[in-house]
Amino acid sequence: MKIIAMIPARYAATRFPAKLMQPLGDKTVIASTYLNTVKAGVFTDVYVVTDSSIIYDEILRYGGKVIMSKKEHNSGSDRIAEAIADMEADVVVNVQGDEPFVAKAVLQQLTQLFINNPDVKVASLMRPVETETEFYNPNCVKVVTDNQNNALYFSRAAIPHHAMLTGFKANLHIGIYGYKKEVLLQFTKWAPGLLENTEKLEQLRYLENGYPIKMALVNFKNVAIDTPEDLVHAQTLLENKF
Repeated sequence: MKIIAMIPARYAATRFPAKLMQPLGDKTVIASTYLNTVKAGVFTDVYVVTDSSIIYDEILRYGGKVIMSKKEHNSGSDRIAEAIADMEADVVVNVQGDEPFVAKAVLQQLTQLFINNPDVKVASLMRPVETETEFYNPNCVKVVTDNQNNALYFSRAAIPHHAMLTGFKANLHIGIYGYKKEVLLQFTKWAPGLLENTEKLEQLRYLENGYPIKMALVNFKNVAIDTPEDLVHAQTLLENKF
């Protein structure tokens, strides 16, 4: 099975412009993400897909593989779909460009879902909620699953209702995805549905079109760089070696 990783890397992020080119230790955020994904050793190939000549040149500096998008895209999934359309691949894993501490263990858990079960078409990751602040924060996406760890719903709301009061083990979604290539290409042809537009969560497009998302529960607290404060936090973690 040929499994490739694609790292979408948009330069002009809304909340933190040029965040992927910010220094983190002795490397930039995007370089750290790319090199850690390669280091994991679970992919046949790893590519960065970008709209920026600055990011393009940054990856080349490390001898990396990078693809320049041919047109503007609304999402990372669309950017990846354009890049992989003519590639030979069975499974494509979308690693977010602002996840510099992405770990081998979680990438292995995700890819094993496809290796162990050929019926899996879309997969992603979740971790337990740790605090009430996370649970009630709309920027922390929650996911509920069935008994086979298929996602039932994703929401910015606190779901299940009263979970923090009843002791129910609520889970947060970690936005690293795997897809069968043909399913990702189909995804780009669907119009966003009511749930996706309401929650502003593109993974709901799969559920609205009848494609289950298999979830793996991981012990990994991801650190995404969305704001300058996140970058300061990441720098502190790096200096303290986590």
